[in-house]
Amino acid sequence: MSGGEEANPKRHSPPRTECPYLHTINRQVLDFDFEKFCSVSLSNFNVYACLVCGKYYQGRGHKSHAYTHSLEAGHHVYINIQTEKQWSRALDGSDYLPGMVRLNNIKETDFVNVTIQSLMRVTPLRNFFLIPENYKHSKSILVHGFGELTRKIWHARNFNGQVSPHEFLQAVMKASEKRFRIGVKSKPVEFMTWLLDTLHKDLRTSKRSSSIIHQCFQGELEVVEEICGGAKEGTNFLKKTSRMPFLMLGLNLPPAPLFKDVMEKNIIPQVPLSNILKKFDGEFVTEVGSPRIARLRYRVTRLPQYLILHMHRFTKNKEKNPTLVNFPVKNLELKDYIPLPEEESPTKYDLISNIVHDDGSYRVSVHRKSEEQWYEMQDLHVSETLPQMVALSEAYMQLYEQQK
Repeated sequence: MSGGEEANPKRHSPPRTECPYLHTINRQVLDFDFEKFCSVSLSNFNVYACLVCGKYYQGRGHKSHAYTHSLEAGHHVYINIQTEKQWSRALDGSDYLPGMVRLNNIKETDFVNVTIQSLMRVTPLRNFFLIPENYKHSKSILVHGFGELTRKIWHARNFNGQVSPHEFLQAVMKASEKRFRIGVKSKPVEFMTWLLDTLHKDLRTSKRSSSIIHQCFQGELEVVEEICGGAKEGTNFLKKTSRMPFLMLGLNLPPAPLFKDVMEKNIIPQVPLSNILKKFDGEFVTEVGSPRIARLRYRVTRLPQYLILHMHRFTKNKEKNPTLVNFPVKNLELKDYIPLPEEESPTKYDLISNIVHDDGSYRVSVHRKSEEQWYEMQDLHVSETLPQMVALSEAYMQLYEQQK
């Protein structure tokens, strides 16, 4: 140090206030919809997601799989899955409407997607499952999986504009003992029936208690059963009257025509919804031949808040009936078609979901009440449609909302 030269004091840089590795986060590979299992140990305990490669690893200690991956791959940004502290504001820029989120078709799971999209139109059901405290008493993985999927679909700040129902499907496979599983086609009516029944059983606190499922969908039928008690067919019918609850009404379509018209084209018959609703007017006779000959008459004695109608389009030979059902999109007045108790009010319904089967797959048209707009949804495809186009489709299963 030369004479007269003063030593410069040591400069201290201010401490960094941000992580130097945040720029390594790769949003394109992140998908928090898959099951949170360590990719090495396959354990779901204390799992971290690597925000650089998107893979899941267990633990954070020096001997953990996450720590080993960090050293080997040079990936240093992780998120703990159990704390649910996800990057909800780190959107990928895609546009979507809350409640109208696209669903991945993992493999032959369109029957699940159309069912979920339909149920998301049921306001009380949606509101119930948006709040986990409402069903914290239940230990059912199906209940909690359905709740988590509901929150993802209606979240205003999703990570991207589509959701993978993979975790929910895993819960479905386990709860149904693989009756419904990835890669195997099933019918929405069978899945809807099973899902509502299982959710109700898993939500109720006792055998006689109700649930949000029954509060939304349960109605009541009076069934008059005439059973043949004689030795000869059609003689000595014994009459029996009973009441039974229902979550869905099945409607029979007239047989499809066997011949073609003069232009050598298939005749596509049409039938008004009022005609096939006569099955529940208390006078229409439904004959059953097994195990004994019986005549059944049905009459609706209590209407549900949300009415599910299923058109029997497929025969036992899996042949499809192409008959078009002429139905109103708004103001379906049931008392004009079937006798109802005088105290039953209101009796008008509006369509909110219409599931259609065509070209070997299912799609659904749903009504968005906030803007009075109809949307057609088929897995990752979401587009606006007209109510007139909804009414021209081959309806397979419909969901109506009772007017207030």
